[in-house]
Amino acid sequence: MSTIDFDSLTRKFLHNITEGTLEEVGIHEYVQALTETLSSFKPRTLTEQRRIAVAKQQLKEIKRHARKLQERVAVLEEQITLLEEDKEA
Repeated sequence: MSTIDFDSLTRKFLHNITEGTLEEVGIHEYVQALTETLSSFKPRTLTEQRRIAVAKQQLKEIKRHARKLQERVAVLEEQITLLEEDKEA
């Protein structure tokens, strides 16, 4: 399993903020990063195992809801485009 270089990520993040070019990061990237972070933990107790399992399940639900929201946004954007076209015509 690969390890995450938090030092490099922090430097890149801070560099982007100072340069004013904070990259657009979507919810899927955040969820992916959290999933990888959770997978890198090595639980030592049964309680920790359960907490990680619950967190992973919650991330799956977040991903599912985010996908539905993005689909809804796409539909609404298309409806706006159609309404604007009808208004211009």
